[in-house]
Amino acid sequence: MRRMMVRSVGALAVLGLALAACGSDDEDDSASPSGVDVTLTDFKITLSSATAAAGKVTFDVTNDGPSVHEFVVFKTDLAPDELPTNADGDVEEGESFEPVDEIEDIEEGADPSLEVDLDAGHYVLVCNLPTHYGNGMSAELTVS
Repeated sequence: MRRMMVRSVGALAVLGLALAACGSDDEDDSASPSGVDVTLTDFKITLSSATAAAGKVTFDVTNDGPSVHEFVVFKTDLAPDELPTNADGDVEEGESFEPVDEIEDIEEGADPSLEVDLDAGHYVLVCNLPTHYGNGMSAELTVS
């Protein structure tokens, strides 16, 4: 009985060492991008998460239609419905926000990705096609 217990304890120790050796390297994990799934529809942007870690963030965008959309990332302290607009209701560049990156002309059914390096802060994500932003097609993301 004692010999079986010693073998069992020894086997568990070996298994523990093997699992530790297969474990992830903390430095590698910090370099991997965070991911946010984005769904675009008329006239809504839905995010899988309203938060992300600072650094590389990958937006996996899916256009569920029924029309073509854009996906634009702005860094700003403004609320999603307070971005400055032109006479057509489209977001117009201003001093109160900074464009980060975008995907243009996303066809219905398409699922492109956008990887960006984001600093901590507040971001507003919009579709800036005519009337889309004005009809509420925006979302906010907090990066920390």
